[in-house]
Amino acid sequence: MAPTGSRDATPRDPHGFDESRNVLADVLGKFVPQWLARRSTAVTVTTDRETYRVGEPVEFTVTIENGLPLPVTIATPRPRLWGWSVDGDLEASDERVYVGDSPGTMSFRARERKVVTQTWDGRFKRVGERARWVEATPGPHEIRAFLALDGRRPTDAVTVYIEE
Repeated sequence: MAPTGSRDATPRDPHGFDESRNVLADVLGKFVPQWLARRSTAVTVTTDRETYRVGEPVEFTVTIENGLPLPVTIATPRPRLWGWSVDGDLEASDERVYVGDSPGTMSFRARERKVVTQTWDGRFKRVGERARWVEATPGPHEIRAFLALDGRRPTDAVTVYIEE
């Protein structure tokens, strides 16, 4: 799913965040050790409510925040910088996605928060002989957001309930 945009004129980067580049922060952020940059970064995911009807879209907000009072740059092993899943399925799909092998980076100014709003349409994509979309069953479903790092990574989850 493509990231949804804000309604203002702030530029957006290819990963969905409102973004205005700061070259000085990019350069200074590379001097902070990766273990510290990763440990100081927090991810939160929230929804506007807890309960949705079957087939109703679920809008959620992902916030990634640098907790340090100085710029940081986080290196990811692949181009994907962050992601979201529903019940463990990346972007609510069991389709395997190839993103390439080149690394990526995400730079933050001191104490900067990056915020993006996404929408899960309440369905799961199932790939077999042909792709099909299946509505979520009634009950609890976990929406998780994370930085796309190997090993221990900043992550957060929220549970929403689908009812008939």
